[in-house]
Amino acid sequence: MAALGLALLPKTSRAQSCKTNSIEKKNDEKRKSKILIVFFSHTGENYAVGNIEVGNTKMVADYIRDVTDGDEFEVVRETPYPKTYKEVVEVAKKERYGKEYPPFKGKVNNIDDYDVVFLGGPVWIYSYPQVMFTFMKQYDLSNKTLIPFLTHEGSGMGYAVRDIKEIYPNANILSPEVFMVMRFAQT
Repeated sequence: MAALGLALLPKTSRAQSCKTNSIEKKNDEKRKSKILIVFFSHTGENYAVGNIEVGNTKMVADYIRDVTDGDEFEVVRETPYPKTYKEVVEVAKKERYGKEYPPFKGKVNNIDDYDVVFLGGPVWIYSYPQVMFTFMKQYDLSNKTLIPFLTHEGSGMGYAVRDIKEIYPNANILSPEVFMVMRFAQT
């Protein structure tokens, strides 16, 4: 059985030196701030490579956790999304266009303790999955630094940053990190 490898390709227009300075700045902030990584990640049938056991966004969230030493909160929909690609697309469309906010499991008890919150998810129907918006509507992140991160397989980030700005107009929203996730077979 072939193992799956993963390439995370940040999709930014910044020069490499700016990326280095940004990483150094984030590392300095890490020493001063308490960081939370909030994300939704989907497993099951993937558009490009078939079935996956660990979602793309989970892999990126774990990487951010390792780099920042932050805490993670995975947003898990109370009723799981379907595993097949076609079915999940239909549910995502219904939720997005119907402005539904599906409930999720768990809660963050100490949200006020965090200064920096990464908000992650796959790009579904031009933005975050609706279950992420459920989280955003339940927690006041207005006085925090927010760092969006998104995964996609070629669609770009859509309206995700605009959507966050609408929910949290007074938050300090840093430039998003968009990752084009490419899984490949390793032999």
